[in-house]
Amino acid sequence: MTDVLTLGEALLSLRTNGPLTGAWQARAHVAGAESNVAIGLARLGHSVAWLGCVSDDPVGDWVATTLAEEGVDTSLVRRAAGFPGAMVLLDPDHHARRAVYLRAGSAGAQLGPADVAAAWTVAPRVVHLSGITPALGPSAAEAWLAAAQGAAEHGAMLCLDVNHRPALWSAEAARAALAGVLDAVTILVASTDELPLVASGAEGDAVRELLARGVAEVVVKRGAAGASVFVPDGATHVAAPKVGAVDVIGAGDALGAGYLSGRLDGLTPADALGRGVQVASRAVAVAGDWEGLPRRADLDA
Repeated sequence: MTDVLTLGEALLSLRTNGPLTGAWQARAHVAGAESNVAIGLARLGHSVAWLGCVSDDPVGDWVATTLAEEGVDTSLVRRAAGFPGAMVLLDPDHHARRAVYLRAGSAGAQLGPADVAAAWTVAPRVVHLSGITPALGPSAAEAWLAAAQGAAEHGAMLCLDVNHRPALWSAEAARAALAGVLDAVTILVASTDELPLVASGAEGDAVRELLARGVAEVVVKRGAAGASVFVPDGATHVAAPKVGAVDVIGAGDALGAGYLSGRLDGLTPADALGRGVQVASRAVAVAGDWEGLPRRADLDA
């Protein structure tokens, strides 16, 4: 049995060192919300499989090898014809501020329902999805929906991180897709500005609506202010420690990985949130989406 199965697109992330003039330079990293979560969980000692398509070329080899070297099960990875998806981060002083996506029609977008049908051999306890995957195209959206529906059929808990990317699709399209899986969700993760995509009204009303329709745990990401978790019998807020933030991209994924790790270890939602905030604070102190994620020994220390 595998602790967590997640699926999506792993990207080539190009972090620029300066303005795009002349022969501009950048540092290349592997990125992608779901692969970030997979690496975070693997570093914390959990068994995790990442399902996705990578380009059938040396870049795809590099992506798959990087994940495998981090302890992620890549047996479900499929090589696909086409170019590797990428994003160019344009603001060297604050990479989360501006990005250009080069991913429409990429190899990663070729993920399909047939890929998911083969995934249940790993027998996951948790299926983790993000709202990015269905924005990649019709085939990826079908795969995402199949994974959400298959989680319940195979006795797995479903965790959904809304993770809205306005550059990929509209709020209206995202809202329609997310509505189709909400009734199967056990853990929902969203930033404060993403809650309107899954519920109506102010934050309190939105959380109550989600809990009333069966979501057991609602985790709200608040950036530098920390995070909150809401369950039917109460709520907990955990403030973020003051750290020197170097790169905030991937902080939400780190929070989700830490939270899931805690719940897999049997921690209460409140204590799992504390772990999530701790993991996120470590992640933002290092450049890269996941390079600063702690290992289990670091967490214990």
